[in-house]
Amino acid sequence: MNKNLIRRLSIIEGQIRGLRELIVQGAYCIDIITQTSAVKQALSGVEDILLENHLGTCAINQIKKGDEEKAVQEIIKVYKLKRR
Repeated sequence: MNKNLIRRLSIIEGQIRGLRELIVQGAYCIDIITQTSAVKQALSGVEDILLENHLGTCAINQIKKGDEEKAVQEIIKVYKLKRR
């Protein structure tokens, strides 16, 4: 998972640099908006991977250890953050 996330973040980093260049060059607004949308989608993909990992490992481990309340609170917190 770590290598996949690092790779995705490197791609996003490149997208951000490209976005900065578009702005510096005074690119057409729609081109800039298209790039910002791509960055948001890429970040959402990273969040999805992290959430899936958290639910599949951390939350399950908390439940197995009898800390259901903590697991539920974290799931609710992530859900609310993701909805923003």
